[in-house]
Amino acid sequence: MRHSLLLRLLSGVAIAASLVLTGPLAAYAEEKPAAAVAEETPFDPLNVNTFSGAFLAARTADFDKDYETAVTLYKIALQFDPTNLDVKQRLMITQLMNGDFDEGVKLADTLKNDSSVERITAVVRGMEAIRKREYKSAEKMLVYKGPNDLDKMMNDLLLAWAKFGDGKSKEALKLISGMEGPEWLAIFKNYHAGALAAASGDKATARARLNEAILDRNGAGAAPDTFIRAVMALARLEAREGNKQKALDAISVGDNFITSYAPLKALRQSIEAGEKQEQQVRTAAQGAAAVLFSIGGALNRDGAEDIVSLYLQVARALDPDSDDMLVLLGGLAENQKKPQKAIDYYRAVPEKSPMRRISELQLGLNLADTGKVPEAKKHLQALIDADPADLRSYLALGSVLSDAKDYKDMATLYDRAVEAIGAVPTRNHWSVFFQRGIAYERLKEWEKAEPNFRKALELNPEQPQVLNYLGYSWVDMNKNLDEGLDMIRRAVALKPDDGYIVDSLGWAYFRLNRFNDAVAELERAAELKAGDPTINDHLGDAYWRVGRKLEATFQWNRALGLKPEEAEIPKIKLKVENGLPELKKTEPASAEAKDEKPVQNVSPEGAAADRKS
Repeated sequence: MRHSLLLRLLSGVAIAASLVLTGPLAAYAEEKPAAAVAEETPFDPLNVNTFSGAFLAARTADFDKDYETAVTLYKIALQFDPTNLDVKQRLMITQLMNGDFDEGVKLADTLKNDSSVERITAVVRGMEAIRKREYKSAEKMLVYKGPNDLDKMMNDLLLAWAKFGDGKSKEALKLISGMEGPEWLAIFKNYHAGALAAASGDKATARARLNEAILDRNGAGAAPDTFIRAVMALARLEAREGNKQKALDAISVGDNFITSYAPLKALRQSIEAGEKQEQQVRTAAQGAAAVLFSIGGALNRDGAEDIVSLYLQVARALDPDSDDMLVLLGGLAENQKKPQKAIDYYRAVPEKSPMRRISELQLGLNLADTGKVPEAKKHLQALIDADPADLRSYLALGSVLSDAKDYKDMATLYDRAVEAIGAVPTRNHWSVFFQRGIAYERLKEWEKAEPNFRKALELNPEQPQVLNYLGYSWVDMNKNLDEGLDMIRRAVALKPDDGYIVDSLGWAYFRLNRFNDAVAELERAAELKAGDPTINDHLGDAYWRVGRKLEATFQWNRALGLKPEEAEIPKIKLKVENGLPELKKTEPASAEAKDEKPVQNVSPEGAAADRKS
């Protein structure tokens, strides 16, 4: 079972369908694309004075994940047309995704008989009943007779937690045990049965079910957040029972799945220190929240942002202090390019939480994304000073330094990181050596850069970014040409849909005067990363060399419109005016090859603090 299967299931979920704008207003929105263009002057929602203007602006904000603005605008639209059902639906959904649970519940009550959003209103109203401890009412609301496995699982688990809240723990466990469905269901069943049994004092059942959960490797891959919760729940259970070694053994299972994971490290230290352990899920409300957290975490991939936001925000209403939920929401805000919102979530993580270190690392990266680079550097350096052995801190600060083009400090930082690693690095340390190699390469100190790239490949021989970077560097320097080209081809084979790596192969062919091969690869790279100025610039060069000069000029102009780096603008403009100079037959590679290569954002395996590429 993999995430792709859960996402395919999502396509058939009634809740997912409810998140898509439907009805006559959808067509109206499609007819007015100009309204979706952001204005250069600051937009004030309160100045909107027509229904169509309010609705179209709300839809644009909704599409851009600016739920706060969308809520305001949908409310304005309703002032013009108070009975408009489509707008009410969108308002309820955006209120929920914006974290306005109380307001969303009020609308859910008024829309409870609307079949198009029935699944959302049933779950939201059921969750509210659990929050109010009206468990019998929740049981009535959470009945589901539809065909979708994911919806059925969610409702059965929510129903079980409602029964637990009503004092019917054995009935709740029986309900979970009797759940049937696909293989991927097991990790969710076992975790929630274990958590519910632990909360009800049935330690033997809790131990058995949580053990099953943490030994489910396929389930761990499909739902890693639920797997980690199971590991931590079992460790806490054993520690509380005085079984210290069994508790540490459970954490070791988690360590084997996600190496150097800060929350597991913090929990291990807490257990070793003999501190009292409390379960994360102790109440029906926390259990119900955990259901939506489990599903939201499993679905947390590109294309599912809306439904993940919905699940996590509703879950947060019932368990506002859940640290891993706050971190997940922070990550979601990052993916939606909302760094300040991400910072707010990370700052909300309790100071003594095992997730605090992760939240602090991500907070530092988001400070840089909001333009507060000096503050970000200071923040991340303090984390390094507090725990010099935590390599993720170096990678986070290194990412900020790289973006700031502060390669000298970046190299010094990674020198310290290598010292922290010690004499025997492991596979998981490849990224440190790779980043140190990049720093020295950018400083034009190749004699220091190359050994680091080689060390990274020694630790992780099939790492595509390293193969690409080292291979291209060799080709660019006209050395080790066969080996370098082979490395780039291997990188492309490993990541055939990575436009940057495909661009490297095309540009390597260009450097070797294999212009037809260059065109073929660069055209594919431009399809994969249509908005990248460097790739379009490269494609223009290749077109020129094969005689397609009109297309070359078009690509160069396109590159200029895509905002390339300042240093590249005059070079590209010169090519637009004059084209490329004649190629000298004596040269083994193009005289027009660029000296600079874009530094790629890389996500090292197991480094939670790193930016996502």
